[in-house]
Amino acid sequence: MLSSTCSHSLIRRPFLQSSAPKTRVSTRPGALYPISRSFRIFESHSRPSSTRWTRISCFRQEDSSSETPKADYIGHLVPEEVVKSEFDDSKVVKKDWGFTLREAADAVFRAIGSRWSVPWTAETIMQVMLLWVVAFWFIGSWMVPFAAHLAGFSRESLTFRGQALFSLVTDVTEGLAGIVILYRCLSRFRPLPPDWFKFSLKGTWQLDVALGCLMFPLVNRLSQFNLNLLPLLPSTPVTISSVEQSILARDPVAMALYAVVVSVCAPVWEEIVFRGFLLPSLTKYMPVWSAILVSSVVFALAHFNVQRMLPLIFLGVVMGVIFARSRNLLPSMLLHSLWNGFVFLDLMK
Repeated sequence: MLSSTCSHSLIRRPFLQSSAPKTRVSTRPGALYPISRSFRIFESHSRPSSTRWTRISCFRQEDSSSETPKADYIGHLVPEEVVKSEFDDSKVVKKDWGFTLREAADAVFRAIGSRWSVPWTAETIMQVMLLWVVAFWFIGSWMVPFAAHLAGFSRESLTFRGQALFSLVTDVTEGLAGIVILYRCLSRFRPLPPDWFKFSLKGTWQLDVALGCLMFPLVNRLSQFNLNLLPLLPSTPVTISSVEQSILARDPVAMALYAVVVSVCAPVWEEIVFRGFLLPSLTKYMPVWSAILVSSVVFALAHFNVQRMLPLIFLGVVMGVIFARSRNLLPSMLLHSLWNGFVFLDLMK
């Protein structure tokens, strides 16, 4: 009876009507659960999580006579690249000639080469160069002439062959003095980096030397231009060097000795000092192209001839570029030797 009473009470008891307002169930795909009149739908996507997304909002109005129209907010996730494509396609790339020139200059500078690793400071650079200038002046003006005087003869009394031998001894002594100065001043920095004072037959520097030889006519034109720009003063006496005197005398032994001086000795020690030491040392404080220019000016000044400044500066730049590209003293020495030989042969005409 208890069970029937309970069942009767359950049957006869009316269901309580829910006081909650009716909800509208969305039948759209992707709806997760019933929501109210204003609802938001998130659509799922199977794209990788690494893709960046941009949210776009869309509003839709529904007409209803019994309720006030409300907006349904729909959020879509769209790749950002699609949104920005219209803006990217509308951009016009303009040529920046200044930037192009800078890029070309950078390419040239990269072709020249990078800076050296310099273990010493500007004090050592000045010390080496000043000692070399003093040694050059002292040996050529005092030491060798004094030694000749002790031997019982003077340079003026020598024959063409004797003067040529005197020049050879002087040049060799000056070159050895410069090498000794470098050795003593740089001894505390040994071992030096591998790209210092390098001599090698390997590499592709032969083409650079050939291109440098093509510059010889231009150097010759610069010589004439420099002479016209700074002519000799009327009061300046015109002197003939001992080299020219031996050429005029057609003394083969004297000419051979002078050829060794100008084509072998001078290129070797001048390249060791100016390209081997000075140019790389300056790259510690300035770009490579600036170091090439400064070392070329010093190289021209060391010849003590104002009428030859421009061609010597240009020649120094050419040899400096070849040395900086190859990191090898042999190409610049060879080009220097060829130029001096070219001048010597020109004097023999």
